[in-house]
Amino acid sequence: MFQVPQHIRPIRDKVRRFVDEEVIPHEQELDTGEPGVRPLVRELMAKARAQGLWALGHPKELGGGGLPFLDYAYVNEVIGRTHAAQLVLGTESLQTAIMLHQHASPAWKEKVLRPLVDGDFSVSFAATEPDVAGSDPTGMQTTGVLDGDQWVINGRKWFISLLAHARYVVVWCRTEGDAAPLHKRFSMIIVPKDAPGLKIGRDMDILGLGGVLSGHYELEFDHVRVPAANLIGQRGAGFTMGQDRLGPGRIYHCMRWLGIAQRAFDIMCDRVNRRMIRGKPLAAKGMVQKQVFDSFTEIQQARLMVLDAAAKIDAGSQARVEISAIKEVCPNMAHRVVDRAIQVHGAMGLSQDTPLQRMYRGIRVGRFVDGPDEVHIERAARHILDIYAQGESWDFGLR
Repeated sequence: MFQVPQHIRPIRDKVRRFVDEEVIPHEQELDTGEPGVRPLVRELMAKARAQGLWALGHPKELGGGGLPFLDYAYVNEVIGRTHAAQLVLGTESLQTAIMLHQHASPAWKEKVLRPLVDGDFSVSFAATEPDVAGSDPTGMQTTGVLDGDQWVINGRKWFISLLAHARYVVVWCRTEGDAAPLHKRFSMIIVPKDAPGLKIGRDMDILGLGGVLSGHYELEFDHVRVPAANLIGQRGAGFTMGQDRLGPGRIYHCMRWLGIAQRAFDIMCDRVNRRMIRGKPLAAKGMVQKQVFDSFTEIQQARLMVLDAAAKIDAGSQARVEISAIKEVCPNMAHRVVDRAIQVHGAMGLSQDTPLQRMYRGIRVGRFVDGPDEVHIERAARHILDIYAQGESWDFGLR
């Protein structure tokens, strides 16, 4: 069931070749993130468009490739072989584009969606706040108050990505009073980046998020006024929209982390076959064989779990337990695989002569982004135990 389907193999193979032949050779340059690298990024974007590889997971009506969810999951794994490919192939805007496509007004869709998918500018998503609402969005303190025909927004956000090239920021904020049910107190409002009162703070130096994907800013909203029509969807629907955005996004992340693990595995296996110690390759050592074996089994286990979750999403399930499970499993698995690959390289694995040290830093982010490990473990376990408390059992999809 979970072999790469024949109909998706050609485009997946084409993306793999593009990533390996066009993006990875420029990896160290793209890792610098210097302004001078933008012409290279635009050149690679143009090549991706020319080869029909741009924004493959976005809806066709928005100018994307229109790949179904599970098909795109297979493709996203090979995109994950290098971090810069997300930008070069136009995939980094997918979650926000889908949310706007589903919920924004026709006027905002016309104004934002096509240029967003085309890569003309970014739209940042502002959820996380200092000290509160990291893993619990119901704790958000940023407020939006309707004053006549305008929203007045006050509060602080941080770790806001894509802001350097953004034109708008989608702000997840508290708009309803305490009388409303907890999960109905929040809304999404779109704010132009140049709105009066929107103050852009420091560009935070985040472990593993450098290069062309760097730029994670603090924002302060000081009586920012925007038209009432800037509301996305319905009042009080922000929490639901946020969760709808994050769920599939976690699968996208997991597939990219599988791509990182697979590439590290490739590098490791090549190394141990070529590296000679006292006339024999490292591959002859039992401890090295164990590292290869453990990496193989962990990658394959994680891959099957991710594809199972993606298939359930495609079938209409919310797959909450499955998504929380892979969100914890995949970055931890990739961290172990990359760590083993570094170990068999010795000191060279810590240098810029391999991509492993950059991959090692990058994968650490995975244990926080879109919810830390602890939250997903608790969420999945609680849901499973609730089923048993009701006198039923978890069937692992066997029925």
